[in-house]
Amino acid sequence: MSIAAAQRAPTFDPAQLVLNTIRHPVIMIGPDGAITYANADAEDFFRSSAAVLARNTLERFAPFGSPLLALVEQVRERHAPVNEYRVDISSPRLGADKIVDIHVSPVAELPGSVVVMFQERSMADKIDRQMTHRGAARSVTGLAAMLAHEIKNPLSGIRGAAQLLESAVSDDDRALTRLITDETDRIVSLVDRMEVFSDERPIDRHPVNIHVVLDHVKAIARNGFARNIRFIEDYDPSLPPVHGNRDQLIQVFLNLVKNAAEAIDRDVPGEITLSTAFRPGIRVSVPGTQDRVSLPLEFRVHDNGHGVPPDILPILFDPFITTKPNGSGLGLALVAKIVGEHGGVIECDSTPRGTTFRILMPAWKEAAGHNDAEGSPAR
Repeated sequence: MSIAAAQRAPTFDPAQLVLNTIRHPVIMIGPDGAITYANADAEDFFRSSAAVLARNTLERFAPFGSPLLALVEQVRERHAPVNEYRVDISSPRLGADKIVDIHVSPVAELPGSVVVMFQERSMADKIDRQMTHRGAARSVTGLAAMLAHEIKNPLSGIRGAAQLLESAVSDDDRALTRLITDETDRIVSLVDRMEVFSDERPIDRHPVNIHVVLDHVKAIARNGFARNIRFIEDYDPSLPPVHGNRDQLIQVFLNLVKNAAEAIDRDVPGEITLSTAFRPGIRVSVPGTQDRVSLPLEFRVHDNGHGVPPDILPILFDPFITTKPNGSGLGLALVAKIVGEHGGVIECDSTPRGTTFRILMPAWKEAAGHNDAEGSPAR
């Protein structure tokens, strides 16, 4: 290379490249509290450019009394790194519900300076809750198996006795025998729904075009419970197929779309948005192994309804949790079970202006004898 060409060639700072590659906010704070460095993720985290951050101190973003400021001072005094987990650093500048893990280290070459790395807890906490949802589903599995044997048999005898009594009682009492029969049928129906949880057979999985699944669910909804609701599609046409079972995926999205339709108030124009995207970088550990599975496929069902009550949101996927007057609370528990058996994760974000269910799932890996996804090619 000539000298002139070398002078024209761009120069890169390896440290800058590394720090911008780290998918966590990283800042350096000088002895006077000024922010002397911020990587690319820190700009997003603090909602300010690096130039704006460089003109401000940390106190500008973390209000007086924030535990973040105390941690920085602690590191300066001890000259030793400090890690603190699940720290609430919410503020008007940073936003509400900012729960992070904080790692603070002194910079030996620059006395008084410290480096702070933030790790947002939202995804980690949601994955932790997903593991809890799977455990809850396993509890229902055992309960369902017990109920099927211990309750359904006596109920059939009660129903039969009520039918025999119906022909021998007066018209006034016949309403009571019919009430016994109807309530017995309702309990049997509930137990039948719970028996789905006790099905532990391996899932027959194939490459599935998720857009075909969503179109099928949308057609069912438009001709039934969501006929007056507008559907919006935001699809990634290049998305690879899902490694899943088509019928079970239809069941998952049908449940989610039905919940979305029921959450929309009648006096507002209803909208349900179905979206798909490729999101590399999300990996979860497989329990009992050292394997980590990539979940690059993201599917969302969003509605503009009234949202989920905050006290229900953390336990939304637990069995028997429902906000509907006549609901059984098993629909979302079954959704969590199916998604978990597919190796995926489901989470819910909700505000009074709407709710979003987000599913992360593994993609189909090409194998011998499997060439095409079920359904039409990706659009």
